[in-house]
Amino acid sequence: MTAEAVTDRPLRIALLTYKGNPFCGGQGVYVRHLSRELARLGHSVEVIGAQPYPVLDEVPEGPGSGRLTLTELPSLDLYRQPDPFRTPKLGEYRDWVDLLEVGTMWTGGFPEPLTFSLRARRHLAARRGDFDVIHDNQTLGYGLLGGPRALGAPLVTTIHHPITVDRRLELEAATGWRRSASVRRWYGFTRMQRRVARRLPAVVTVSGSSRQEIADDLGVPHERVHVVPIGADTRLFAPEQGVPEVPGRIVTTSSADVPLKGLVFLIEALAKVRTERPEAHLVVVGKRPAEGPVAEAMETHGLAGAVEFVKGISDAELAELLRSAQIACVPSLYEGFSLPAAEAMATGTPLLATTGGAIPEVAGRDGETCLAVPPGDAGALAAGLVRLLDDGALRARLGGAGRERVLRKFTWERAAIGTVECYRAAMGAGAPSTALVQAPMARLPAEPVRAVADSR
Repeated sequence: MTAEAVTDRPLRIALLTYKGNPFCGGQGVYVRHLSRELARLGHSVEVIGAQPYPVLDEVPEGPGSGRLTLTELPSLDLYRQPDPFRTPKLGEYRDWVDLLEVGTMWTGGFPEPLTFSLRARRHLAARRGDFDVIHDNQTLGYGLLGGPRALGAPLVTTIHHPITVDRRLELEAATGWRRSASVRRWYGFTRMQRRVARRLPAVVTVSGSSRQEIADDLGVPHERVHVVPIGADTRLFAPEQGVPEVPGRIVTTSSADVPLKGLVFLIEALAKVRTERPEAHLVVVGKRPAEGPVAEAMETHGLAGAVEFVKGISDAELAELLRSAQIACVPSLYEGFSLPAAEAMATGTPLLATTGGAIPEVAGRDGETCLAVPPGDAGALAAGLVRLLDDGALRARLGGAGRERVLRKFTWERAAIGTVECYRAAMGAGAPSTALVQAPMARLPAEPVRAVADSR
């Protein structure tokens, strides 16, 4: 391959994602926005995903625009609503990968990273020559080992942050040996992800904090990990003149009731704030938990009427909600990047955030572009909320400075440009590294695949 071919021509990209729903997790959001911007740069992007299938944006046709398509690579969809952890009917089984998927679920494990990687492997092998580069969105399954000889093209992998961090925090919060055993079994796939990550030639991550965690937790050498920050859709997440603030409104995003998100500390902080500012109330973008620490905290503090949960809203509705808030809050104990922080800042909404993980890399310095507090400290969160609620001038200053920071550093166009640089570096690397391990499942049976053209 000539240097000109690597650096100049539009690329044919396979973007893999084992979970693609953009409304219930960061992986789907990443795929949706990155794929759109890659296509806008002129590249041909085929998103290959399992249930819940990705939702892709339309790319306006015109000179220089690329093509964006979706190929559905179906799993057994064992966690779908309203019947999660279901047992499939006999006619649903197609091959041994399906049996592996069900067997792992029956024994308390999470099979999707492994089984999606196996299905993706044979799909890609059957389409050798169709792609210039393959981009894996944190599957990290054994099926993606083997390099171009096995997959048909060089592999670049995004690791947003090591899932071992989630595992560690959930184990710390687990009560009783049964819960601890369940958490350990569910996160059993992280052993595979650690082994696979160490053998990857090119890893992309979203922050310096995640880069360090990948080195520490997964054992990937620093020189193989390249930081490409993601960002907000600043065309949509933007201030809008004339939108009134709702007095006392605080908005946060929490897609799951897990310790990592720190929502229980924000609930406790809200209870403290309402003793002085009874108009203070919280809108949570996420599903209301029926039980667990957050539900218990709301009941203990009598906050049922002061906390509202909204789910399944569009990006436009989220942007409108953020504009109406006096404060956006990110209470997480750890984040690999914090897209909610970037989106809130992009709308000009003043941000109160913890210093967990990579959040300071996004939010900036305390008192300049946000208010920053230690993670896991309900008292500090409460003090920050009261300070912002009482000081309109501070809210305006932080909101304006936050917007400018996002425009300078965190947009999806910048993310796409940086990702393409990683693609071209991987393509120019030549023959597969001898460090790669040839996985033992090189010959797999054919997989029926349904293709959906040109998004949505």
